[in-house]
Amino acid sequence: MKVQGRVFKYGNDVDTDVIIPARYLNTTSEAELASHCMEDIDKDFVKNVQKGDIIVAADNFGCGSSREHAPIAIKASGISLVIANSFARIFYRNSINIGLPILECPEAVKDISAGDTVSCDLSTGIIVNETTGKSFKAEPFPPFIQEIIDDGGLMKHIQKNLKK
Repeated sequence: MKVQGRVFKYGNDVDTDVIIPARYLNTTSEAELASHCMEDIDKDFVKNVQKGDIIVAADNFGCGSSREHAPIAIKASGISLVIANSFARIFYRNSINIGLPILECPEAVKDISAGDTVSCDLSTGIIVNETTGKSFKAEPFPPFIQEIIDDGGLMKHIQKNLKK
Protein backbone atom coordinates (compact mmCIF):
# COMPACT_ATOMS: atom_id res chain seq x y z
CA MET A 1 0.00 0.00 0.00
CA LYS A 2 1.25 3.48 -0.86
CA VAL A 3 0.30 6.68 0.94
CA GLN A 4 1.08 10.34 0.37
CA GLY A 5 0.17 13.43 2.32
CA ARG A 6 1.11 16.68 3.96
CA VAL A 7 2.98 16.50 7.26
CA PHE A 8 1.90 17.56 10.74
CA LYS A 9 5.01 17.43 12.94
CA TYR A 10 5.21 17.03 16.72
CA GLY A 11 7.94 16.54 19.31
CA ASN A 12 8.70 14.03 22.05
CA ASP A 13 6.26 12.27 24.37
CA VAL A 14 2.97 13.08 22.62
CA ASP A 15 0.70 11.21 24.99
CA THR A 16 -2.73 9.72 24.48
CA ASP A 17 -4.33 12.49 26.58
CA VAL A 18 -3.09 15.02 24.04
CA ILE A 19 -4.05 12.89 21.04
CA ILE A 20 -7.61 12.54 22.36
CA PRO A 21 -8.33 14.29 25.66
CA ALA A 22 -10.02 12.16 28.33
CA ARG A 23 -13.03 14.50 28.43
CA TYR A 24 -14.12 13.00 25.06
CA LEU A 25 -13.83 9.33 25.99
CA ASN A 26 -17.54 9.00 26.69
CA THR A 27 -18.16 8.23 23.01
CA THR A 28 -17.30 5.38 20.70
CA SER A 29 -18.12 7.45 17.60
CA GLU A 30 -15.03 7.57 15.43
CA ALA A 31 -16.21 10.81 13.83
CA GLU A 32 -16.67 12.43 17.24
CA LEU A 33 -13.21 11.27 18.38
CA ALA A 34 -11.68 12.60 15.14
CA SER A 35 -13.32 15.99 15.69
CA HIS A 36 -11.24 16.44 18.86
CA CYS A 37 -8.01 14.77 17.72
CA MET A 38 -4.85 16.65 18.75
CA GLU A 39 -6.82 19.70 19.93
CA ASP A 40 -4.83 20.14 23.14
CA ILE A 41 -1.50 20.24 21.28
CA ASP A 42 -2.62 21.72 17.94
CA LYS A 43 -5.94 23.55 18.02
CA ASP A 44 -5.95 23.90 14.22
CA PHE A 45 -5.28 20.23 13.45
CA VAL A 46 -8.91 19.23 12.88
CA LYS A 47 -9.51 22.30 10.70
CA ASN A 48 -6.47 21.59 8.52
CA VAL A 49 -6.07 17.82 8.35
CA GLN A 50 -7.02 16.21 5.06
CA LYS A 51 -7.50 12.58 4.13
CA GLY A 52 -4.09 11.03 3.51
CA ASP A 53 -2.05 13.45 5.64
CA ILE A 54 0.81 12.15 7.75
CA ILE A 55 1.93 12.74 11.34
CA VAL A 56 5.67 12.83 12.03
CA ALA A 57 6.86 12.87 15.64
CA ALA A 58 9.96 12.36 17.73
CA ASP A 59 10.36 9.90 20.62
CA ASN A 60 7.74 7.90 22.53
CA PHE A 61 4.69 8.85 20.45
CA GLY A 62 1.45 7.61 22.03
CA CYS A 63 2.72 7.24 25.58
CA GLY A 64 0.22 7.31 28.42
CA SER A 65 -2.87 5.19 28.76
CA SER A 66 -3.60 1.98 26.93
CA ARG A 67 -6.86 3.10 25.34
CA GLU A 68 -7.43 2.45 21.64
CA HIS A 69 -9.23 5.78 21.33
CA ALA A 70 -5.95 7.54 20.44
CA PRO A 71 -5.07 5.63 17.25
CA ILE A 72 -8.77 5.49 16.35
CA ALA A 73 -9.01 9.29 16.56
CA ILE A 74 -5.88 9.69 14.42
CA LYS A 75 -7.05 7.24 11.76
CA ALA A 76 -10.61 8.63 11.72
CA SER A 77 -9.25 12.16 11.26
CA GLY A 78 -7.84 11.07 7.89
CA ILE A 79 -4.21 10.47 8.82
CA SER A 80 -2.77 7.71 6.61
CA LEU A 81 0.51 7.12 8.45
CA VAL A 82 2.42 8.07 11.59
CA ILE A 83 6.22 8.16 11.37
CA ALA A 84 8.16 8.55 14.61
CA ASN A 85 11.53 7.91 16.18
CA SER A 86 9.76 5.50 18.53
CA PHE A 87 6.29 4.58 19.75
CA ALA A 88 4.96 3.67 23.16
CA ARG A 89 4.55 -0.10 23.23
CA ILE A 90 0.78 -0.16 23.80
CA PHE A 91 0.09 2.53 21.20
CA TYR A 92 2.19 0.51 18.73
CA ARG A 93 0.05 -2.59 19.24
CA ASN A 94 -3.23 -0.66 19.33
CA SER A 95 -2.32 0.92 15.99
CA ILE A 96 -1.96 -2.50 14.40
CA ASN A 97 -5.21 -3.64 16.04
CA ILE A 98 -7.20 -0.78 14.49
CA GLY A 99 -5.32 -0.67 11.17
CA LEU A 100 -3.34 2.57 11.54
CA PRO A 101 -0.03 2.33 9.65
CA ILE A 102 3.01 3.40 11.69
CA LEU A 103 6.74 3.35 10.98
CA GLU A 104 9.83 4.06 13.05
CA CYS A 105 12.49 6.01 11.14
CA PRO A 106 14.63 8.53 13.06
CA GLU A 107 16.46 9.63 9.90
CA ALA A 108 13.19 10.61 8.22
CA VAL A 109 11.93 12.37 11.35
CA LYS A 110 15.09 14.48 11.44
CA ASP A 111 14.70 15.56 7.79
CA ILE A 112 10.94 16.05 7.49
CA SER A 113 9.38 19.40 8.40
CA ALA A 114 5.79 20.41 9.06
CA GLY A 115 4.03 21.10 5.77
CA ASP A 116 6.32 18.88 3.67
CA THR A 117 4.72 16.37 1.35
CA VAL A 118 5.77 12.80 2.10
CA SER A 119 5.04 9.55 0.31
CA CYS A 120 5.61 6.05 1.58
CA ASP A 121 5.40 2.54 0.23
CA LEU A 122 4.31 0.65 3.34
CA SER A 123 5.25 -2.73 1.90
CA THR A 124 8.92 -1.73 1.42
CA GLY A 125 9.27 0.92 4.14
CA ILE A 126 10.60 3.46 1.64
CA ILE A 127 9.72 6.99 2.77
CA VAL A 128 10.27 9.88 0.35
CA ASN A 129 10.19 13.51 1.37
CA GLU A 130 8.73 14.81 -1.88
CA THR A 131 9.55 18.37 -0.80
CA THR A 132 13.30 17.79 -0.40
CA GLY A 133 13.71 14.74 -2.64
CA LYS A 134 15.39 12.72 0.12
CA SER A 135 14.42 9.12 0.75
CA PHE A 136 14.68 6.91 3.82
CA LYS A 137 14.27 3.25 4.65
CA ALA A 138 12.16 2.16 7.60
CA GLU A 139 11.69 -1.47 8.60
CA PRO A 140 8.28 -2.44 7.17
CA PHE A 141 5.92 -4.71 9.03
CA PRO A 142 6.08 -8.36 8.04
CA PRO A 143 3.46 -9.39 5.45
CA PHE A 144 1.03 -10.90 7.98
CA ILE A 145 0.87 -7.61 9.95
CA GLN A 146 0.65 -5.58 6.74
CA GLU A 147 -2.36 -7.72 5.83
CA ILE A 148 -4.03 -6.86 9.17
CA ILE A 149 -3.42 -3.14 8.54
CA ASP A 150 -4.59 -3.37 4.91
CA ASP A 151 -7.80 -5.08 6.09
CA GLY A 152 -8.51 -2.16 8.44
CA GLY A 153 -7.46 -3.78 11.71
CA LEU A 154 -7.40 -7.06 13.55
CA MET A 155 -11.15 -7.60 13.94
CA LYS A 156 -11.86 -6.81 10.27
CA HIS A 157 -9.00 -9.12 9.30
CA ILE A 158 -10.47 -11.94 11.38
CA GLN A 159 -13.96 -11.37 9.97
CA LYS A 160 -12.59 -11.38 6.42
CA ASN A 161 -10.77 -14.66 6.99
CA LEU A 162 -13.77 -16.32 8.66
CA LYS A 163 -15.75 -15.73 5.46
CA LYS A 164 -13.22 -17.65 3.34
